[in-house]
Amino acid sequence: MSEQPLSPTIDFGYQQIPTQQKVAKVAEVFRSVADKYDLMNDLMSLGIHRLWKRFAIALTNAHRGQHILDLAGGTGDLAKQLAKRVGEKGMVYLADINEHMLGVGRDRLIDKGIFTNVRYIQANAECLPFAASTFDRITIAFGLRNVTDKAKALRAMYQVLKPGGQVIILEFSKPVLPLLQQIYDAYSFNLLPKLGQLVTNDAQSYQYLVESIRMHPSQENLKTMILAAGFDECEYFNLNGGIVALHRAYKY
Repeated sequence: MSEQPLSPTIDFGYQQIPTQQKVAKVAEVFRSVADKYDLMNDLMSLGIHRLWKRFAIALTNAHRGQHILDLAGGTGDLAKQLAKRVGEKGMVYLADINEHMLGVGRDRLIDKGIFTNVRYIQANAECLPFAASTFDRITIAFGLRNVTDKAKALRAMYQVLKPGGQVIILEFSKPVLPLLQQIYDAYSFNLLPKLGQLVTNDAQSYQYLVESIRMHPSQENLKTMILAAGFDECEYFNLNGGIVALHRAYKY
């Protein structure tokens, strides 16, 4: 599969910036919000993000002895549960491009007594530092929309996934009902930046996060991208009317 060159500019929320600047700009956002990231997730979703992540964990069907890559794993919500599932003979690799998010995740998992079967890797999803066919499962929750070259990242996931493996992508998506979209837009644009200012003293980062959701591919478009990356099958599940979608892709 030949790689298509990226445009000289790319979206950063609703802005267009030089493509080579996006990694640094996204890093700045998450460096700013890392310490309060989980608290903000609870406040923004009224705690429902925990149910979305629980559904994602269930769909992995992860079991003892497996090796799992949790990409953009940040503060370790998924890695914590996956580590329990794979047991002492398995291994979870918590990977994130942002050293601050990765540090918060490492500290929290260690505080929970989870450290013997978790490894921490600072890595860009577009160029994963693993051999081909390393992992039984790959998860990425609310991270793909921040990747500069999503197609390249999907190809990298395909490369390091074992035959018979699965990729689980949990991400904000497009509400399927017009009225829900209107309510969601009003809530997102009017309240979330103000909440970000109140809790993290950073309204601008949450303005970007709201805009980045709107710029992310729709459910069908993301499915098309996943299949184009080489995956043999892909299905998706709309959660809360499509506010969030979970894509599950298979490599045969």
